[in-house]
Amino acid sequence: MKIIISPAKSLDFESKVSTNLQTEPIFLDQSKKLNNKLKTLSKKKLSSLMSISDDLARLNYERNQDWTLPFTTKNAKQAIYAFTGAVFQGIKVNTIEASKIPDLQHKLRILSGLYGILKPLDLIQPYRLEMGTKLKIGTKENLYKFWDDAVANALNDELEENELLINLASAEYFKVIPKKVLKVPMITPIFKDFKNGEYKTIMTYAKKARGLMVRYIIDNNVNTLEELKNFNVEDYRFSKEMSKNNELVFTR
Repeated sequence: MKIIISPAKSLDFESKVSTNLQTEPIFLDQSKKLNNKLKTLSKKKLSSLMSISDDLARLNYERNQDWTLPFTTKNAKQAIYAFTGAVFQGIKVNTIEASKIPDLQHKLRILSGLYGILKPLDLIQPYRLEMGTKLKIGTKENLYKFWDDAVANALNDELEENELLINLASAEYFKVIPKKVLKVPMITPIFKDFKNGEYKTIMTYAKKARGLMVRYIIDNNVNTLEELKNFNVEDYRFSKEMSKNNELVFTR
C-alpha cells in the first residue's frame, strides 16, 4: 500500500526529532531549479504571486535565499517532523512507535510543489510553494507542467501490480498525478460530517481525518481495502451506501 497526502504551509524547524534516520528527496535537481527561480523574485513579487502578506513574503524571500545544498540535519529536517498542519496533527508522528517508522517510510508519500514527492524521512529546508502557484519556469507555465509525469512515474516505480494507492491529498495536489499515467487505480477516502440535516465535507475536519487515517493504517498494519473500510477513529464509520467507484465515504 502507498498513501499520498498534501504538505502543509505551517512548519516547525525548531523542535527536536525522535530519530536519526534520514533520506534524501529524489528530485533535488528539479528542486534546485525551482529555487533558482524563486531566488530571483522580490518580496513584492512573492506577495503578489502567492497572495500572502508582506510579513510572509519577507519570511519566504529569506527562506528562498537561504535554501542551499547539500541538506544535512544541521540545515534541514525530516519532512514528517517539519510539517505541522491539520493532516500532520492527525498523524501525530511523535507518538508513533519507533518500530513503526520504517513502515511509515515505506507507505507514506508527501506531494510537494518544491520537492515533487517526499518520503517521510526525506530532509527538507523551509519553503512555501503550493502546487497551484502559477510560477513559470522556463517554457513551463506552471508547476503542474513543470512536474509533468515525473511524480506519477516515481510512484509507478514503487508500486507493485495490484498494490493499493490511497489518495488522501487535496484536489490541488493530486492533480499533479495524471490518472492515465498511474498503473493502479487511486482509492480516495472522503470524510463527511452530519450538519444541518445532511452529510457535508467540512474541510477543517476532513484534513485532520486524512491524518487520522494515515495513523490508523500504520498502527494497524492495514494493507487491504477491506481492512481500510474498518477505519473507525473519532466516530467515523464506512458508508457503503454513499461510496461509489473508487471513492470510499466515511461519515459521522
